[in-house]
Amino acid sequence: MSLSPIPAEDSAGDPSAPLPGKPATLGTSPTVLRLPKYYQVKKQLLEFTSAMSPGSPVPPERELARLYATSRTTVRQALAELVIEGRLLRMQGKGTFVAKPKVAQVLELASYTEGMRQHGLHPETKILEIGYVAADEQLAALLDIRPGGRVLRIHRLRLADGEPMSIDTSHLPARRFPGLRRQLERHASLYETLRSGYGIQLAEAEETIETVLADPHDARLLAVDPGIPLLLLSRHAIDSAGLPVEWAQSWYRGDRYKFITRLRRTPPS
Repeated sequence: MSLSPIPAEDSAGDPSAPLPGKPATLGTSPTVLRLPKYYQVKKQLLEFTSAMSPGSPVPPERELARLYATSRTTVRQALAELVIEGRLLRMQGKGTFVAKPKVAQVLELASYTEGMRQHGLHPETKILEIGYVAADEQLAALLDIRPGGRVLRIHRLRLADGEPMSIDTSHLPARRFPGLRRQLERHASLYETLRSGYGIQLAEAEETIETVLADPHDARLLAVDPGIPLLLLSRHAIDSAGLPVEWAQSWYRGDRYKFITRLRRTPPS
């Protein structure tokens, strides 16, 4: 498939056409919708790369600028947005490549290990730091312990098929789970360890999702550029006895993840 230059005329169409859904008013000039040049390049690039296999190299900026009869700055902006959206992958010193499809993760009360296995990916967990901290008032309330009580803090890097996917930080009441630190050094999955070693059955969780930007430290761990959007999931997990088990936060790569949930409407009473 070959790249085709953008037409010389504005691809937005007739300059006299009104905005969609906004009819022209008598006696006034119609509002004109003009697409920025970089956005036209982005649309052309998206069409071009959609037919390419993951891992295929994208032509360099200089060649794209020549083919699209535009500046390298315009091309660079189009490429940057496609990288942020997870369509392309930029590798320092190597170039830009077509990215793998995003992992479509269903929002459910399951472990990372279970989720990756469902996608046919090999999950791996690297413990970055594990130790005890004193709970402040907010964390103590979440875990139903006294302020200053000991909490086991687990900081982990999650990978799938060797690729960094997320950073997790979990907090659990230390007194309730004696020996958990030693067990986690032998077993990868926290939820599997809680189930097999302590008989804990998770029943429900409250989870919030928001976007944050990768700081330099997290960007280095996740092998992405600083400032790339991350999906931050905060989870408060409760067991079948109604007791809090975990307060966790996970920073997922926005270019590799998307989340799916099923919504049901409650019939009116």
